[in-house]
Amino acid sequence: MALVVICGQPCSGKSTAALCLAEALKEVESKAAVRIIDEGSLHLDRNQSYANMPSEKNLRGVLRSEVDRSVSKDSIIIVDSLNSIKGYRYELWCLARATGIRYCVLYCDTDIESCRTWNEERREKQDHAYNDEIFEDLIRRFERPDRRNRWDTPLFELWPSRDGIGKSSPAISDCLTYLTKKVDSRTQDVKILQPTIATQNSRFSDVNSRYELERATQEVLSVVMEAQARGVGGPVSGVSLGPGSPTISLSRPVGLPELRRLRQTFIKLTCQSSLSGPPPPSDAESAKRMFFDYLNREIA
Repeated sequence: MALVVICGQPCSGKSTAALCLAEALKEVESKAAVRIIDEGSLHLDRNQSYANMPSEKNLRGVLRSEVDRSVSKDSIIIVDSLNSIKGYRYELWCLARATGIRYCVLYCDTDIESCRTWNEERREKQDHAYNDEIFEDLIRRFERPDRRNRWDTPLFELWPSRDGIGKSSPAISDCLTYLTKKVDSRTQDVKILQPTIATQNSRFSDVNSRYELERATQEVLSVVMEAQARGVGGPVSGVSLGPGSPTISLSRPVGLPELRRLRQTFIKLTCQSSLSGPPPPSDAESAKRMFFDYLNREIA
């Protein structure tokens, strides 16, 4: 399953391309759930949404939230919007990576004069056209996708004003092949994004276990800070929670902000469901020992 981001200038043929791709996908993958997310599906007016920066930011947030709710390993989501800002395309790429699915960008590369003409034709038909001021502003601020960026790859380029738009268009056909190609260990030309540690769900389902882990690590932080206070900023050796407990030696002063960052990283790593090895600590003493070992590796 996949997330497809369609981008291009206003009135460049994006909606037509999205419909053609969706129809082609339904013909090839009849059991796949294909959905197009655009301003119209969320009952958003284009001119109002792009009237100013706060409205445009809100529009992107609404679209992103809907994609976040909809993207899954059981559906193909097509985002039909300007998607003109590369940072926003990166956010959508991150959603696909967190889900562990395919991702691609379909770019409608239409010359500006054709976009203006199509916008005027929409206005004459009393269709959803852009105001001239908003149209020109969107044209000026468009950030063209670059296949050298990982969030713009793979990039399929469509030229509506030159070749027209149809299910047989080369870019749509190539995109369809990429989305529907079966993947095995020998497949090289299809990339399925893999979640990172930061995007994995926590292993702890018991709230009390998480609470005990946080309390144990906070106790270790307190002991380390007190030992540094007694050492008056110099090296500190043999810091321990008590007899029989592991020790840590600090060759340099470590501030509270750094210790807090290390603590949060340790908690996140400990809670990751994707981590291999032993299960997370089941008691406070085990958690303290693990955290001491982690601090020894990071700052000793």
